[in-house]
Amino acid sequence: MPLTDPIGDLITRMRNAQHGRRTDCRAPWSRLKQAICDLLKQHGYLESVVVDGDGVGKELVVSFRQDREPLLLKRISTPGGRKYVGSEEIRMHLHGNSLAVISTSSGLLTSKQARAKNVGGEILCTVS
Repeated sequence: MPLTDPIGDLITRMRNAQHGRRTDCRAPWSRLKQAICDLLKQHGYLESVVVDGDGVGKELVVSFRQDREPLLLKRISTPGGRKYVGSEEIRMHLHGNSLAVISTSSGLLTSKQARAKNVGGEILCTVS
């Protein structure tokens, strides 16, 4: 069954896995989902991101860090209501203690990176 919001599905799977005290979760693979997870891993929110399988059955295995509180993930832009911001409209989330993942013309960036490069785009989600 096709999904209408694959990014929302990934975020929900991650939230549910952490709520169930699991150390990892699995989700169908896509380049965008892998880029989001790699960005979160790069900033220390995730332990590891591994691609399992090949072809149509490819899955993304996300391992959570055990030394921190569960992530607070929130989907901002949805298929029915996109949220775009210009470079001057990007603001700090939770006084800099969280990050927003923004899809820009330069690829996926955090809110801090997008401000530094002076580019705007679609706010996909926030993580804290």
